Amino acid sequence: MTKVKNKKNGIALFQDMKKCKEKISMITAYDYSMAKCVSATSIDIILIGDSLGMVVLGYEDTLQVTVENVIYHCSAVRRGAPETFIIADMPYLSYHLSEEQTRKNAADLIIKGKADAVKLEGGYPSRIDAIKAIVDMEIPVCAHLGLTPQSIHKFGGYKVQGKKPEQQEELLKQALAVEKAGAFMLVLEGIPEILGKEITEQINIPTIGIGAGRYTDGQVLVYNDLLGYSDMQPKFVKHYAEINSNIKEAIELYSQEVKNGVFPAPEHIYYPITQ
Repeated sequence: MTKVKNKKNGIALFQDMKKCKEKISMITAYDYSMAKCVSATSIDIILIGDSLGMVVLGYEDTLQVTVENVIYHCSAVRRGAPETFIIADMPYLSYHLSEEQTRKNAADLIIKGKADAVKLEGGYPSRIDAIKAIVDMEIPVCAHLGLTPQSIHKFGGYKVQGKKPEQQEELLKQALAVEKAGAFMLVLEGIPEILGKEITEQINIPTIGIGAGRYTDGQVLVYNDLLGYSDMQPKFVKHYAEINSNIKEAIELYSQEVKNGVFPAPEHIYYPITQ
């Protein structure tokens, strides 16, 4: 298996991995410690997702996340994973108002956040224009279709998209459009497996699935969900650990040892007083 060790060659290697049918692994991360752990594994890509608004900042959704939030967390992740390919989410309203705003925010995520690429949601005409504007600045763009979290009010919540034939046709059309606009990768979220398979077969850029079935070119999960460090468990999430319960047990044990005078013990004390 190939781990993308040199982020400068990442995009070409991702394309080769698709051609060779070698799966691409992606995970979110939001801070230095997380990133350092991830960088010691075979993970190919770190995504600084606007999901940080929910799992780090405690918001109800991703819509309140700002460009400054993403820059702050992205730069911390870069310090922990200096050689890993990093994609930064463009938050809600950061690419919606004007081309000038779109270009500036994308550039800030690359220059200040130290990301290698940016990700934005949607595939209708205004989003195609945004992708073209960013690619025109030589900034790689990852597109995102299906259940796009920034559109939850339009969707009426976090609901699977592309269940009806006409919806599937539209999503395939958008996938072809984002590829033509210059996107180097496409995240597919919350869609039927058959649609994930069809889109992956129809486009030449790698697809990364999250709740899109087994046939995408790779998968992404939120760090907190994967580790059981979250109270939520959508259908597409597998817990590879149960960190939440382990952390609670450890903190409770610490608290009880402090209250009972067990901690600190002599081995934790500088020049302890001898009795």
